[in-house]
Amino acid sequence: MDLYAQPYNPLRPVVCIDETAKELFEAVQADIPMQKGEPRRQDCEYVRNGRRDLFVAIEPLRGWRYVQVTERRTAYEYAHFIKDLVDGEYAEAEEIQVAQDNLNTHGAASLYKVFEPAEARRILRKIRFHYTPKHGSWLNMAEIEIGIIKRECLNRRIGTAEYMASEVAALVEERNRAGAKIKWQFSCEKARTTLHRLYPKLTQTQELPALGDKTYLTDYSVG
Repeated sequence: MDLYAQPYNPLRPVVCIDETAKELFEAVQADIPMQKGEPRRQDCEYVRNGRRDLFVAIEPLRGWRYVQVTERRTAYEYAHFIKDLVDGEYAEAEEIQVAQDNLNTHGAASLYKVFEPAEARRILRKIRFHYTPKHGSWLNMAEIEIGIIKRECLNRRIGTAEYMASEVAALVEERNRAGAKIKWQFSCEKARTTLHRLYPKLTQTQELPALGDKTYLTDYSVG
């Protein structure tokens, strides 16, 4: 929450990263086009063409996003995705603040696995990782952007990887051109109220001289 509350700094941008996947289903029969009073109709028969993964990066305060469509979701794809951010859009940045979940490929080890040590170190010098808490991946704003991509682009039958990549690229270009931002409203103060049961309770023994020599226990909520 403190990370999201920081003012926009182009030299130290906050970038949220996450992944999703889409199954490819190609129709066997051609669709029946939409006509007056009749919607477009699809036959229930289809052919599976595998799946594609999407690596999504969103800079919420600036309203910029970057999406790669890949065949797999391994350390190799993750490492190259990070490298493309460092050497591409954020080549002039001093440090990229990356917010992500705790997937086993999300870390420096993936870059050392894929690149030579010197190259991995070069990339990682410009990265600072921030991880969402366990069972708290919903705190990653990239999930909001993924929800928009699924609703606006992936909510229909898509048969080929090439077509999916072109549709995703068109949506990303449109949203970047509009500078579509994410207005995050879940602050530290709201977290302490909404999630108060998750904060630890400390019991402190305190003497109150004005009330005599008795000792009282007072509970303090730590936020």
